[in-house]
Amino acid sequence: MAEAKTAGERPAEEAAKFFAVLSDPTRLRLLKLLLRQDESKPLCVRALARRLDISQPAVSQHLRIMKDAGLVRGVRRGPEVHYYLDPDALERARNMTAELLTVTADGEVCREQC
Repeated sequence: MAEAKTAGERPAEEAAKFFAVLSDPTRLRLLKLLLRQDESKPLCVRALARRLDISQPAVSQHLRIMKDAGLVRGVRRGPEVHYYLDPDALERARNMTAELLTVTADGEVCREQC
């Protein structure tokens, strides 16, 4: 039987999953490219592959992982799907990262006990 997660563990697990998705250099490059786009200017796999100088199947695989994580959305335009970053997911990622990197006064401090 699995133990119940504490409130502090849930955000850490969510952050770990998010950072695992972005632990690949190609996905980071995709993220950077898609940051320049929005829902009105999404990019198709072919355009992304050309800009990254990698194969279309490789781009599709990376986009699938990012889409499964909720970072990317696709919209069908004719025969192709065009992709952009989910603005809500981006905001959650910003908040999560800011929370992880914020030092608070109520945190434990290691003093002479170490």
